[in-house]
Amino acid sequence: MISQSIAGRKRDLGGFSVSRVLPAPQRRALGPFVFFDEMGPADFAAGQGIDVRPHPHIGLATVTYLFAGGLTHRDSLGTVIDIAPGAVNWMTAGRGIAHSERSPDTLRAAGHHMHGIQSWVALPVGHEEAAPAFVHHPADTLPVVTLPGARLTIIAGTMFGATSPVRFPHPIVYAELHLDAGASLDLDPAWGECGVYPVRGDARIGADALTPGSLAVIDGAATIVADTPLHAMILGGAPFPEARHIEWNFVSHSPERIDQAKADWQAGRFPKVPGETEFIPLPGPPVPPVNYP
Repeated sequence: MISQSIAGRKRDLGGFSVSRVLPAPQRRALGPFVFFDEMGPADFAAGQGIDVRPHPHIGLATVTYLFAGGLTHRDSLGTVIDIAPGAVNWMTAGRGIAHSERSPDTLRAAGHHMHGIQSWVALPVGHEEAAPAFVHHPADTLPVVTLPGARLTIIAGTMFGATSPVRFPHPIVYAELHLDAGASLDLDPAWGECGVYPVRGDARIGADALTPGSLAVIDGAATIVADTPLHAMILGGAPFPEARHIEWNFVSHSPERIDQAKADWQAGRFPKVPGETEFIPLPGPPVPPVNYP
């Protein structure tokens, strides 16, 4: 029932380590999810923190979901918001947005523990050039489903009869799961492509163990059984009929559109993030100008 197990690969983002699960050589996407990072866990001493300078996106929505710590999000729409644990922060890039993520001043001054998930979901082709947008849903606005031995926070989509306030124009499921030792949870094959990412704890599906830090891709109906208290993420949805290309921070069904975005960022044509003077340069050699219809 576990068709693939995808181990996270460590990536250093300038002194802060993440474990990157998607995209992977053996699998580029799961439903609409094209990117999945576990951030931390990490402890920052007083005066230290995360500083992700302004950078661009197209063709996707970023989803930040924290277990601990915080991030200050700034974007080219003028949004400035502190991201807190348990809240959903959904940034739709559409035709183009730039943003930064930094540790909030109060947490940086005191020192803090940081842990969470950052994922990207590709937009349907008809929405790739939509207007950029940002929505914030506080933790107390997300539906919580309580089942015997299980507690789920529904981040996106409809699961177990509860629907997230997040609006996304494609079938999707995304939830945080806490499962007691000895308890079980049935996964619905109607969700489409589905995966389980254990953050902490020992569990299994059939005879196959779920490994913390590895994404288990599920084939058909399945039941999670927890041997110890389990903390996990459930994610997936309907796959797209078209393949998605990913280069740096850009996602599109069209390689030419990604070339245009690279040229636009290099030439400074993306909107600026108010209050920021730094930016992350385009990696690699300079790209020639591209005219995209």
